[in-house]
Amino acid sequence: MKNASFEENMEQLEKIVTELENGELNLEESMEKFEKGIKISKDCNKILEEAEKKITILLNKDGELKEEDFIADA
Repeated sequence: MKNASFEENMEQLEKIVTELENGELNLEESMEKFEKGIKISKDCNKILEEAEKKITILLNKDGELKEEDFIADA
């Protein structure tokens, strides 16, 4: 089974949020949706962390290309 892409995960999260905001779920269903949303959120965070690790910046210093790790501003 393939892992869902970031975009697919975000679509699932949006659907869960809509269902929870709708107020038509009972408590048990709401808890299940919330737990699933937390798991998807963690998966999205992991995908973003992996992407950040892979990103590099090429800088032209003294006529040489230098590869540096990307550091995101918090």
